[in-house]
Amino acid sequence: MQSLSSPLTTQEWIIDLFSSRAAATGGVVRRKKCDIERYVGMEEFKAELRRRGFHAIENAGQIVIFCNQEAVRAVL
Repeated sequence: MQSLSSPLTTQEWIIDLFSSRAAATGGVVRRKKCDIERYVGMEEFKAELRRRGFHAIENAGQIVIFCNQEAVRAVL
């Protein structure tokens, strides 16, 4: 089995994620948890969230990232 390598470096992947229109305007972006782990690593991803003051939640293998510094509250 051939391993797949990322076409982007870790830093390029992070820049690509947070330069999306939704992220740039304080919106919400979603990524697969396995992609974050593969391309960035969860600890580095969490450090980047902290650096930016953003929040994220996980559900069913997806990470939903709130690209603003507002509080996140569960609706249920």
